[in-house]
Amino acid sequence: MSVIHQTTLSPTKLELLSAWLPSRPWYRGGAGEPELAKAGGFRLDDPQGEVGIEFMVATDTSGAEPTAYLVPLTYRGSPLDAAEHALIGTAQHGVLGHRWVYDGVHDPVLAAQLIALMEGRVEAQAQSTSDTLDREVSHSYVGDSPAAGEITAAASAAAVDDGEGTELPVSAGAALRVCRVLRPAPDNAPVRPADAIGHVDGCWKTPDGTAVRGLFVALRTGARA
Repeated sequence: MSVIHQTTLSPTKLELLSAWLPSRPWYRGGAGEPELAKAGGFRLDDPQGEVGIEFMVATDTSGAEPTAYLVPLTYRGSPLDAAEHALIGTAQHGVLGHRWVYDGVHDPVLAAQLIALMEGRVEAQAQSTSDTLDREVSHSYVGDSPAAGEITAAASAAAVDDGEGTELPVSAGAALRVCRVLRPAPDNAPVRPADAIGHVDGCWKTPDGTAVRGLFVALRTGARA
């Protein structure tokens, strides 16, 4: 299970995101730098114990109204091959040393573990506490076979950003849709989209401290390849 080191990271995650977010097509902030605060998220374990996997929710109050972003992150001890386009930045970790921080949608380790979470083969881990499950993350998978085979770096490079999220082909005719701009689900409404064969949803806090829940990721067939 996830081991969280209570140590320093320089620059911090929010500092790295402040420089990177304005370059994204789904960024909704103001003309200046984002005004970010950590608002939620969870972690997944890498079976090999080499890659840190985190799904961070960060709220930005720099625009006309607050926006919550979902930013999947991976932390590596060496560069990921052919992933320069996905590098958010590098940082110095107080225990693990130099780390390369990636937009995790383009990291095959994160993509594979995300599908494993939907299928119930792994469990979501608490974002900031070691060896603790995150009970607020929900997931489903209604397919009758594994959603994808091996996800390679080449496949992950095929991810496409638009004004709302990122779509990642994971097999013939199936794609993950990562919601980048998060929206609370209506009360008593199902979070999983009707056309999705799998999904992940979770909770975050708005700037006034209200806890809300919404869709994080959907898996669809017949999606854009």
